[in-house]
Parts: sequence; structure tokens; C-alpha cells
Amino acid sequence: MSGVERSSVVAGVKGEPAEGGQRVLDIRGVSPAERHPRIFGTFTNLEFGESFVLVNDHDPKPLFYQLQAEYTGQFSWEYLEQGPKTWRVRIGKQGSAVDRTPLHTIP
Repeated sequence: MSGVERSSVVAGVKGEPAEGGQRVLDIRGVSPAERHPRIFGTFTNLEFGESFVLVNDHDPKPLFYQLQAEYTGQFSWEYLEQGPKTWRVRIGKQGSAVDRTPLHTIP
């Protein structure tokens, strides 16, 4: 995928820049077995303060709870669109290696 800007490709999935050049990870065409590994790969590659927009074909709420279990206090979660056909969530990496204050609320 050489020649494609980082803002338009996340974790090997072609996306499209949202407003302000926000990275987009559209997993609607990705097999279910590959979805969470790609999402978590994208999240772990973020720098603190960065985010991406996840686009899915269903409510990714189970992902919220998995992130909460594995990255307590290190992520933000903001619904941008809530179905019925398309769900968009901005997921960000919060804090720093030292700061572990929870910065999210259960949706």
C-alpha cells in the first residue's frame, strides 16, 4: 500500500479521511475473525492523544467492554452515528504512560 497516506489507511484497511483528516477504520467488509485484531492493532499503534473513527455495521458496544477491560483509563469512546445500518465511533488513546485516570464513561 505504498503511496497511501497514513490518515487514509489504518491497520491495513483502506479508509477515507473524515473531517480534519481523522483516520477511519471501516471494518464492514472485514471478516468477523479479523475485526477485533485489526481494531486493537489500530488502537495500540496510536500515540497518546490520537484517535480514529471506527465504522461498523452493528453497535460495537462489546468492543467498548473489551477495551475497558484491557485499557482501563487509556481510551475515549464517542458515538458519532448510531445505526441502524452504520455505526461510527471515535476511539482515542488518552493520558500517558504515567497517567491512568479513567477518561471514559459507559455508553
